[in-house]
Formats: sequence, C-alpha cells, structure tokens
Amino acid sequence: MVRNFDHVTLVVQDVTRAKAFFEALGFQEVGRMAISGEPYASYMGLPAFEADHISLALSGRDPNIEVQLLHFRVPEALPDPWVRTLVRLGFNHVCFEVDDIEKEVARLKEAGFFPKNALLRYQERKLIFIEGPEGVTIELSERLNKRC
Repeated sequence: MVRNFDHVTLVVQDVTRAKAFFEALGFQEVGRMAISGEPYASYMGLPAFEADHISLALSGRDPNIEVQLLHFRVPEALPDPWVRTLVRLGFNHVCFEVDDIEKEVARLKEAGFFPKNALLRYQERKLIFIEGPEGVTIELSERLNKRC
C-alpha cells in the first residue's frame, strides 16, 4: 500500500538554474553526491555513467517533499524536443500546493521563471503552469477552501 509521494527527479544540464527555481519555492539543498559505477549502474540500467545527484527538500514537512536533480556528466543527457508540449505521452507536469499563488508567482518571476498561462480557477483551486528547469512544466495550486 502506498503511504505517500516520496520524490521526483529531474535530469538537468544547468544545476545552478534548476536549484534557483526550487529555492524560490522554498526548497533547500539537503544532500549532494557524485554517483557512478555499481550499484548505481545496474539500478539505472546505464553501464557507464557519471552524474551529480542533488537532493532538495522543503524544511519541516511531514511527509517529506523532495525534488532530486540529476546532472549527467557521462553520457551527456539527451534533449527532449517535446518537453514543453503537454500533449506528448508520458510525464506531463508536477504540481505543488501553495498558500498564496500570486506571491509564489511573483517570487518565481523575480528569479527569472515565468508563467506559461494566465491564472485559472478550477475545482475550488487557483492554478497556474510555470516553465521550470529545462522546460519542464511545474504547476502551482492554491486551494480556495483551505483544509484544516
């Protein structure tokens, strides 16, 4: 039985920019290591690779909310020409619930990240898509009827 969501991992070329995005949302670096060889090669299905693995988390959250950044040194990560297209098969977006969506959007704009659309009200929420690191779509959601 699933207990809760554990983490999401993004493959990035620009670690600094990706960290800046998530730091603007309140994430902090909680771990960093270089990975290569075994047991990682077998686990990842990549016989020869070297990568930097950076873990970011929101402080004081239970359950833990974690974003992992993976920067491949060898081999070079493959670009996805369709990453910004939400109609493609597979991963579409990840959504974070926020207290004040307008405040978060303003903070992201100050950090150089911009909305992909206008604010939308949908099913008792305010929603907005942001173009995140490497063009990945990140959604922010503010519940209008706050839960206790």
